Amino acid sequence: MKFSSQEEYGLRCLMEVGRCGPDASVTIPEISRKEGLTEPYVAKLLMVLRRGGFINSTRGHSGGYALGRPATAIVIGEVLAVLGGRLYEDDFCDRHVGQLQTCTHASGCSIKSLWNRVQVAVDDVVNNITLADILRDEGHQDLIQVRTSAPSRKDFQTDHIGGDPIPR
Repeated sequence: MKFSSQEEYGLRCLMEVGRCGPDASVTIPEISRKEGLTEPYVAKLLMVLRRGGFINSTRGHSGGYALGRPATAIVIGEVLAVLGGRLYEDDFCDRHVGQLQTCTHASGCSIKSLWNRVQVAVDDVVNNITLADILRDEGHQDLIQVRTSAPSRKDFQTDHIGGDPIPR
């Protein structure tokens, strides 16, 4: 399971546009140079992002690309969906049945359940992060702290007044 290069590079291009701020724009050659991508590929990615409503383009000598809405209103899950879709689509099993008309595991398929759970976990992360979050936390490794287990006692500090544990 992996994200596509279109999703990775599209998100990087969107970040370059976002770095300009709300009152400025950036051109295809500038993004191409900063990200090490070809200009035609950047143009393709920006077209997808523009069609998705994430950026606007202005033609002319002082033209370029700017965010189509505030960075706080651009949800990364929506961006990834426009750039490439979800990791696991509901019709996946219908499209991968092998030589048969229907999947031999159609009822009670534990693999389908697994992929659904993975998708829910991914959605929970990417649908709760905005472009503003990424730009603000750029360079910090702790952008997202994902728990692999339930919180333990050490994850809480004691309220000295009442002695009750409170989350850190």
